[in-house]
Amino acid sequence: MFIYCDITEALVQKSREVFDKKLTGVYLHGSLAMGCFNPDKSDIDVIVVTNGDISDSEKQRFMREIVDLNAYAPVKGIEVSVVKRKYCKPFVYPTPYELHFSPAHLERYKHSPEAYVREMKGTDKDLAAHFTVINNYGKVLYGEKISEVFGEVPRADYIDSIYYDIENAVFDIANDPVYVTLNLCRVLAFLRSGRCFSKLDGGRWGIDNLGFGADVISEAVECYISDREMISDTNTAYFAKLMLEIINKEMKKSGNHN
Repeated sequence: MFIYCDITEALVQKSREVFDKKLTGVYLHGSLAMGCFNPDKSDIDVIVVTNGDISDSEKQRFMREIVDLNAYAPVKGIEVSVVKRKYCKPFVYPTPYELHFSPAHLERYKHSPEAYVREMKGTDKDLAAHFTVINNYGKVLYGEKISEVFGEVPRADYIDSIYYDIENAVFDIANDPVYVTLNLCRVLAFLRSGRCFSKLDGGRWGIDNLGFGADVISEAVECYISDREMISDTNTAYFAKLMLEIINKEMKKSGNHN
């Protein structure tokens, strides 16, 4: 049985085999890099950086390898994006990507692998948040140093990226109360402190610094670090509504709101 170290090592090996001299590096971000990985709740987050164009045949080969590896990954699987180096430094926003995979797209890939690699490219606002995590907590799995590959993500771009992830929190919290609760906390924590937090540390910041919602946040933290499940209710929905109102006020105050 693979453990997460085996998964990342295998992913590096497959990246080297497929992209060869085009490969700049493979970089770990997310909970595994930030020290709060829970195999029952977390995915394995990786950015693959290439120098130059990659062909559809290379994409197809890479996708076959990733889908095979994903079968051995933790419950939430592998999330990987392939990005050209020229968009990493200087940073471009929203960031273009060459290929993306997460388990949410698995059935689409299986339905038509050729169409998937042809169509799965564009821009992704989430990459601003991912690159910020890499700059603060990331691990080099293979390749050049982070400081040589990734440029600074402007504050306004990072805020736009993390806000994009929580703007529908009032509705999203019904389906994923743990993720949304902790994400709301770390967004507000950044707006007030300027620090990039993990979901876990964002939740702990919320418990220590907010004058409300400690019961909701504490439950989210406990469920995040265990195998417990959190049930959404009117209390969590109200928490999301109140947090969004506060976040919007903070953004207007700082001039970052659209």
